[in-house]
Amino acid sequence: MSAPRLVVTGLSVAIGGTELLHGLTFEIEPGGRLGLIGGSGSGKTLTALAIAGLLPENARISGSIRLIFEDGGERELVGLDDAGFAELRGDRIGMVFQEPKTALNPLRRLGRQMTEALALHYSLTRAQRREAALRLAGRVGLGDPERMVRAYPHEVSGGQRQRAAIAAAISANPGLLLADEPTTALDVTVQRGILGLFREITESDECSLLFITHDLAVMSRVVDRVLVLDDGRIVEQGEIASILSAPQHPVTRALIDAAGGDA
Repeated sequence: MSAPRLVVTGLSVAIGGTELLHGLTFEIEPGGRLGLIGGSGSGKTLTALAIAGLLPENARISGSIRLIFEDGGERELVGLDDAGFAELRGDRIGMVFQEPKTALNPLRRLGRQMTEALALHYSLTRAQRREAALRLAGRVGLGDPERMVRAYPHEVSGGQRQRAAIAAAISANPGLLLADEPTTALDVTVQRGILGLFREITESDECSLLFITHDLAVMSRVVDRVLVLDDGRIVEQGEIASILSAPQHPVTRALIDAAGGDA
């Protein structure tokens, strides 16, 4: 499925009477890789949850989030009901959460979880679903796919769980992939492999990426453009190379310093 254009205009979110996102405006072109970076509480995850329709029930959202498709059609996500989002999740929008240990169901085998979105959107026989699970396991670099699709989350490593979570997110070939701090809990070697996987997915598939992290060194390996958030506001944005070479905002400079100059 081809990647849509994501257009976010004046996005604001309030929870419990406190406004946490303040009029965010940005776009991701089809096939683009946009990074969203900022410190804890800056609004990164909240932005992804708003796009995916996963905000808490007491959240108030305003502004516009549009998916514009190749055929000229579009879908407004602000105000969309649960049934509308159910049609989009997996098929149009995939999401990788920060901690696969909590994102994955401990009582279900990995193969079943990797193909849930695919099974929701397409009629598959049991044999077809198993074949898809094996293909996905190989696609995301899970060694010994036969064993992996039968394993439960607690039987594999953190890096393998994250690869399984990515497989679940891309199983139905979504046009937009949201990745929320997907490498935070991983060691450096595993992290490098996961980052390479995200680049491979977006380069070989017709897929756009919103990559969220607090680590600019990690982000520099994945994205083309970056937005810097602070207190729910965009304080700097631009091409990743320009941001790294000539940061303009104190928050951006602090993030570069925190990366130890490795970004």
